[in-house]
Amino acid sequence: MKALVGGTLIDGYGSDPIKNSVILIEGERIKQVGTIETLSIPKSAEIISTEGMTVLPGLWDMHVHTMINGHSDYKYWDKTYPPLLEDVIMPASAYQLLMAGVTSARDLGAPLKESIAVRDAINNGDIPGATLYVSGPFIQKKAYPGTENFRWGVDSPEDGRRKINKLAKAGVDVIKLIDQDKMTMDELKAVVNEAHKNNLKVVAHGHRPEEIRRGLLVGADCFEHTGLSSAPKYPNDIMDMIKERTADMSSGPLFWCPTVEGLYNYEYTRDNPEKLDNDSWHRGLPDTVITDIKNSIKHPDRLPYFQLTPVRKPSLQKKIQQLLDAGVVLMIGTDSGIPMKFHSQSTWNELDVWVNEFGIDPMYAIRAATYWPALWMGVADEVGTITPGKYADIIAVDGDVLRYISLLQDVDIVIKHGKRYK
Repeated sequence: MKALVGGTLIDGYGSDPIKNSVILIEGERIKQVGTIETLSIPKSAEIISTEGMTVLPGLWDMHVHTMINGHSDYKYWDKTYPPLLEDVIMPASAYQLLMAGVTSARDLGAPLKESIAVRDAINNGDIPGATLYVSGPFIQKKAYPGTENFRWGVDSPEDGRRKINKLAKAGVDVIKLIDQDKMTMDELKAVVNEAHKNNLKVVAHGHRPEEIRRGLLVGADCFEHTGLSSAPKYPNDIMDMIKERTADMSSGPLFWCPTVEGLYNYEYTRDNPEKLDNDSWHRGLPDTVITDIKNSIKHPDRLPYFQLTPVRKPSLQKKIQQLLDAGVVLMIGTDSGIPMKFHSQSTWNELDVWVNEFGIDPMYAIRAATYWPALWMGVADEVGTITPGKYADIIAVDGDVLRYISLLQDVDIVIKHGKRYK
């Protein structure tokens, strides 16, 4: 038994934090939650002091790509590193997430075999890492050249159903859908309906207006990215559709991962590249891979991926505010792994932008990284809050994260399923 003693507890439900908290952990699970005054600590318990700390549920990142790790050249990466994905790259990404306080993550887009293998190795305790919920390959109209191993094209409704059933049989946790505006409506309906028949939720891109419109029409369960390039806001007809959807209580909340940090912080990173030298993203990677990534981002100002970003940046807060005003439930997702965005840094940066740049309430942001993701994934009875009976996925950080959310850049204690990793 372990006892976390003395910290201020944010349990994930959104109510006032509990001062001088005590959390008893027995094996993998939380046994009791109380305070120093109300809960006696067994003499046999290992006492872990959390005095002066904020204690909260392990974070979730609902949009990561463990198959990539900050390299700027996707074509080169996709050609060079597939042999290392299962044994090196993806495990390193999952471990970096864990050590950053991210105990659960939704991995959206990677080769099927490797996704299942790495997820299961973590779940079996063979390797350390965040608990992964994997989609396997992207489902889209046509795979981009050279990406067929992790992007599956759909050329008919029947083909769409076959692909979804193949993923379901392999054991994926979710379906990742992109470029749905390129599909016929019959193909798109076949994909989403077949996923739902297999009790799999569908995560859909929201990059283009018609992607959102069609995703709403066919019942996509979550949208990703703020999208719409440099357009200043979502069109009125899309907002009307979103509001109609959020008004439908029978369908539950409409969820969205805006993934803004990578874009919002680009100019700062470009002009202050010292942050790229933080070696937290080296963890688990061979020196040759680290050097390769470093060389690819040696000139942050020259990366094609971000050239339009300064024009897009002003639109990000407006779009998020539109979604909030329409009653959408936002979740923390980062697109972690894209150029210059590392699994050891992305999640806290997303939280920081939400709170300190966009003015989102810090408790809302924390719940968007704890309570709501667990509910969306259908595992809220096991994780997502600090509640007796649930898995002990718990982090602690020195200081008050409700006032200084950026303290999460250096998490002091990481416990996952009762085991202390940091």
